[in-house]
Amino acid sequence: MPSPILPISSHPSSSASAATTVVKAKIDADPSATILISSKFDPEKAIPITPVLPRASSYNSTSNVNNNIVSFANNHQQRFLRTSSDSSLALLADETPRQSISREVGHVAAETFYLSGLCLKLLSYLGVGYRWITRFLALGCYAMLLMPGFIQVAFYYFFSRQVRRSIIYGEKPRNRLDLYLPKISQGTKPVVAFITGGAWIIGYKAWGSLLGQQLSERDIIVACIDYRNFPQGTISDMVEDASQGISFICNNISEYGGDPNRIYLMGQSAGAHIAACTLVNQAIKETGEGDSVSWSVSQIKAYLGLSGG
Repeated sequence: MPSPILPISSHPSSSASAATTVVKAKIDADPSATILISSKFDPEKAIPITPVLPRASSYNSTSNVNNNIVSFANNHQQRFLRTSSDSSLALLADETPRQSISREVGHVAAETFYLSGLCLKLLSYLGVGYRWITRFLALGCYAMLLMPGFIQVAFYYFFSRQVRRSIIYGEKPRNRLDLYLPKISQGTKPVVAFITGGAWIIGYKAWGSLLGQQLSERDIIVACIDYRNFPQGTISDMVEDASQGISFICNNISEYGGDPNRIYLMGQSAGAHIAACTLVNQAIKETGEGDSVSWSVSQIKAYLGLSGG
């Protein structure tokens, strides 16, 4: 059993006097422990002294103190977390939906302002001056001002009863056309065959919806012809599609209230170029021998090229 008395030293001190005798502990005691006893020691006059710091009791008491401290800290932390949770729930319960929305809006506004600042700094680092930034912002504002008009035209294109969309005029891909009819159907109407532009790449029949709306309100039928774009087709394919579309209009427009003797061909940008090439190609076919034609250049009363042709 370990000795209850803490060792004074594990080795004899070099400063001990010659009158001091080193006495080792018993075998069952700690072999590393030694006790210094003077040679003048009188056993009869010895006073028994209880060890002040016994090993076992010191260790147990220290462990108990540590356990008490840890337990107190845990209880205090749990009480603090419980109080914080209760207060947070109370705040959430007292928060109205309007306050929640305002808080979210404020957060979004702050984040937007922060990101805008970062974008401006990035543009300045890239060498983009404030003049270009102001022009870009002005262009964005201009687009936002035009947005209501675009929405109105798109609504008219998809939901108006005066629009006949995607009428098939040929067997090739995108051989479709849109018809814009006047509200008053009495009598025959003049017809405008319109070929939209788009750099021969992004041309589409819906680009002529605003023109169709404005002219149909003035008692004119508008036919917007769609055609294959590059790389789906070459210029020859585009001219072929436009020729088939014009042929359909010349031979079938009377069914929609149009006058086949008053047909006007119009094109814009790349569409003007395609329309002009179509007229030239059709005139060459008419002068050739043995070539069958489904429509004649003489049926076109006039040609109008906008920003091209």
